[in-house]
Amino acid sequence: LLKNNAVRRLAGFGDAAFKLYAPRLHAYYSRTMNALRRNDHTLKSNFKRCVFGSATFNLGPRVVTYVHTDHLNLPAGWCAITAVGDFDPSEGGHLLLWDLGLMIEFPPGALVLIPSAILRHSNTIVRPHEHRYSFTQYSAGGLFRWVECGCKSQATFLAQGGVYDLSGEERWRHDVRLWSTWEELLGMGA
Repeated sequence: LLKNNAVRRLAGFGDAAFKLYAPRLHAYYSRTMNALRRNDHTLKSNFKRCVFGSATFNLGPRVVTYVHTDHLNLPAGWCAITAVGDFDPSEGGHLLLWDLGLMIEFPPGALVLIPSAILRHSNTIVRPHEHRYSFTQYSAGGLFRWVECGCKSQATFLAQGGVYDLSGEERWRHDVRLWSTWEELLGMGA
């Protein structure tokens, strides 16, 4: 699947949307992934020109997810979720964002970027004769911690006297500031 041209296009679209709507956060992902590959030349990206560290294929045939957060992802990070299949989005396959009280029609081919580590989400079922799959790209928080610790475990980093530049709260505030503001998004069309 990683070599399939259609999947590569989906991955590239997710990455391009991420870069468009959150360029600073995208750059942070890019720097982190580049540091990982510089440290270990055996590591390869799932897709060229894509900053996400991981990808998941949910192949159904009628994929439904229950209410969850992706708590191991970078807390302020975003994941790209793409709906795929043959289903009527007015009848099922809706994206549910529980903390925001939203139920969104999510048709085949649609992409959404969400902070999946902190935002409870799920999707609704599709009808028995329909097919729904999903393709998700994301990055584990541990990748960022590994790089911040000098490409070693947190235990080794601390045992060697390492000190973090930022506290947990400071890191959270820093990472959230990497999100684009509404004013920045409105200014993109100017």
